[in-house]
Amino acid sequence: MEASYFTRHPFLKDVLNIIIFIVCVVIGTTLINTFVFRSYNVIGPSMQPTMTTGDRLIVNRLPVTWAQLTNQPYIPEHGQVIVFDNPKFQQGVADEYIVKRVIGLPGERVVLENGTFTVYNGKNPNGFNPDTTHSDEPASPAVGAVDVVVPEGELFVVGDNRVGNNSYDSRSGLGTVALYDVIGPVSARLFPFTEVRGF
Repeated sequence: MEASYFTRHPFLKDVLNIIIFIVCVVIGTTLINTFVFRSYNVIGPSMQPTMTTGDRLIVNRLPVTWAQLTNQPYIPEHGQVIVFDNPKFQQGVADEYIVKRVIGLPGERVVLENGTFTVYNGKNPNGFNPDTTHSDEPASPAVGAVDVVVPEGELFVVGDNRVGNNSYDSRSGLGTVALYDVIGPVSARLFPFTEVRGF
């Protein structure tokens, strides 16, 4: 009985096994990165004191993936920190991805007055402060004045560092963010190791 080709050429068998392993790793990594979670580094002061430059974040893609599978828009909650595609991204000029906190949802009226945000919707006709929906404290009262109704399919987002122009957000030129640009909510900070936490 004649030995098989790979029995006679064990080196080729090893090479083929390595190639199959590498292909499986690449496919698995791509699927995880696309549908399960992604990792991002924070650059800039816009989310201080909650996040600072160099923080490594894990973004949960599962809610967005599930929404896409069920043909529904993914709508985050008030106060959630999300990462999204910069709608005004230009190569070499602006950041491709931005991390901000959700203040207003589609159809809600967002008012910024005397440094405090108030959001009006059907459940809260008298308004509520969206900063009471989470435990992180903004760096300071927000600067500026806003009175806007968030368009359907969009979000009003703001950084936690609200001093002057420290945060490029829905108050200061970014405008509202389309739901389809949302990559997902930030679920954890993995680095620095002394600052590991969930969101």
